[in-house]
Amino acid sequence: MGLTKCNKAVCGHLELKWATTEAVDHQYQICMKSEEKPEAERAVVEDIVKVQSGNKEDSKNREDSLVEICLMHPLDVVKTRFQIQRCATDPNSYKSLGDSFRTIFRIEGLFGFYKGILPPILAETPKRAVKFFTFEQYKKLLGYVSLSPALTFAIAGLGSGLTEAIVVNPFEVVKVGLQANRNKFTEQPSTMSYARHIIKKEGLGLQGLNKGFTATLGRHGVFNMVYFGFYYNVKNIIPVNKDPTLEFLRKFGIGLLSGTIASVINIPFDVAKSRIQGPQPVPGEIKYRTCFKTMATVYQEEGILALYKGLLPKIMRLGPGGAVMLLVYEYTYTWLQENW
Repeated sequence: MGLTKCNKAVCGHLELKWATTEAVDHQYQICMKSEEKPEAERAVVEDIVKVQSGNKEDSKNREDSLVEICLMHPLDVVKTRFQIQRCATDPNSYKSLGDSFRTIFRIEGLFGFYKGILPPILAETPKRAVKFFTFEQYKKLLGYVSLSPALTFAIAGLGSGLTEAIVVNPFEVVKVGLQANRNKFTEQPSTMSYARHIIKKEGLGLQGLNKGFTATLGRHGVFNMVYFGFYYNVKNIIPVNKDPTLEFLRKFGIGLLSGTIASVINIPFDVAKSRIQGPQPVPGEIKYRTCFKTMATVYQEEGILALYKGLLPKIMRLGPGGAVMLLVYEYTYTWLQENW
């Protein structure tokens, strides 16, 4: 890409700036030919600052996502372990959240809490991009239909979740399989070797790298429908606070509540997804195949509460995580509107 350098002689009294975009390089050449060079030069500098600020904002968002995954992944591992265990009388089953942490640490070590962390790291950037981009696009499309704002936000959220599920499901299959492995971290296959094993043995279809697809559709569709629908509707009801700190807390509180409620409502789909994508009770026999059939089987054999296994670690992860994600999105969106 073209490298444009604007120093004090060219750009007035500004500091030395670098921008690595062909667009800025091209615009700089145009401004040098312009009769109104001071104005053109200022325009070039403004564009350079925007490019640099935008790149910094994108980089910051990626860093925030990585930090969030690293901090919250142990809760995701524990959640998956609870969802795939079937019998409380099994001596290997976890009795409580504290027991699960102690057992994993004792048997698998500290790195046991980070099994399957690579797939969500790889999927995080495209997942968030798809989630928020499609949400905005569905909102625009629904603007042509006479719907209430409340329904518009909910349906747009549902659409974004269904689209997001298409992107993340293969990553989820690999992640759940690695998280379910109770061997020591050093004895576990790598992410790539496990993915190759799935593709070679079961293929790319609904019995292989895309198994549990309908459950993933349900999980993400329902979550985003409640998440976006609740957040934007409640946020518009509660008055805006002029104090920046109180306004931040207002949005954070609504986001926290949105993530919590969405987690409670969508967890039966999450349990079904973990059962389908995780190890089957009898090796070589597929017991859990489709979303609703899996839910029915779990309910009949283990009771209604089994559909809510792993709820506490899920809320602990997605409650505050959901609040942070919405706040980052909102402040980034506002910044882009004001500066672009």
